[in-house]
Amino acid sequence: MEAIILAGGLGTRLRSVVADVPKCMAPICNIPFISFIITYLQNEGVEKFIFSLGYKSEIVINFLDEKFTPLNKKYSTETEPLGTGGAIKKACEHATTNDVIVVNADTMFNINLSTLFSFHTQKKASCTLALKKLENFDRYGIVESNTNHLISNFKEKQFSRLGNINGGMYILNVTDFLSKELPTKFSFEKDYLEKYVIENRFYGSTFENYFIDIGIPQDYKKFEEDYNLIRSKNYKINNGAELDGIEILFETIATIFD
Repeated sequence: MEAIILAGGLGTRLRSVVADVPKCMAPICNIPFISFIITYLQNEGVEKFIFSLGYKSEIVINFLDEKFTPLNKKYSTETEPLGTGGAIKKACEHATTNDVIVVNADTMFNINLSTLFSFHTQKKASCTLALKKLENFDRYGIVESNTNHLISNFKEKQFSRLGNINGGMYILNVTDFLSKELPTKFSFEKDYLEKYVIENRFYGSTFENYFIDIGIPQDYKKFEEDYNLIRSKNYKINNGAELDGIEILFETIATIFD
C-alpha cells in the first residue's frame, strides 16, 4: 500500500501552545505528531510514503531523513499554498499505484486500513472516505450516505446531536481523480468531493475507532494526555471506554523514541 501524507499545514491555531513549526511537527511529549501517523501506517502495512509539504518543509524533511532513514519516501513540496486538493494533485504525480491512501498529518484515526481498502475495491469507488460517528458536535460537517454506503451529500458545519463526519482519511483512485478538470489550487473537500458527489462514485465506511484532530489547542492537549495515560498503563478513559487498541501504536512509538 502507498500513502500520501498531507503535512503542509501551518498550525496557526496551535501557536498558543506550540512553537512556530509545521503543524505535523507539533510535539507530543517531545515526539513530533507526524511520527504517530507514520508508525500507524507502517503497522497497517503501508510500504511507500509520499509527503506533501509546504510551510517550513525543511524542518519536516530533516526530521524524516534523520529519524525515518530507511523509509521508502518521496517529497512533494509546494512553493506556494495549493490548498488540500492542489497538494494531493501534485503528490499524485509521485504515486506508483492506482489507489492511494490519503491522510491528514494532523489527524489520528486508528482504523483497519485493509478493511477500508477492501471496501473501496469492492465498491469500485473513485474515492472512499473513512467516517467517524460523533455525538453533540459543531466543529465538523456531516457526511450523508444511503444504506449502500454511497455518499449523497456533505452538510456544512453546524451543531449536530449525532452524525458521521469525514475522518480525514481516504482511498483515492488516482486515475479518476486526475481525469477531472481541476485547477492547480483548490480545496479537495469543496472543489472535488462536494462538486463531484453527484456522480455517485464516492463511498463512506464508518468506524468506531479512536479519532482525534489536533488542530486546536484543547484536542492537541487531549492527545498528549491520552498518550501519557497509555504509557502509564491506565487504558480506561472516556467513562471507561478503551482506546480501541491504540495502545499498541503508542507502545510502538515509545519503543522508537525512548
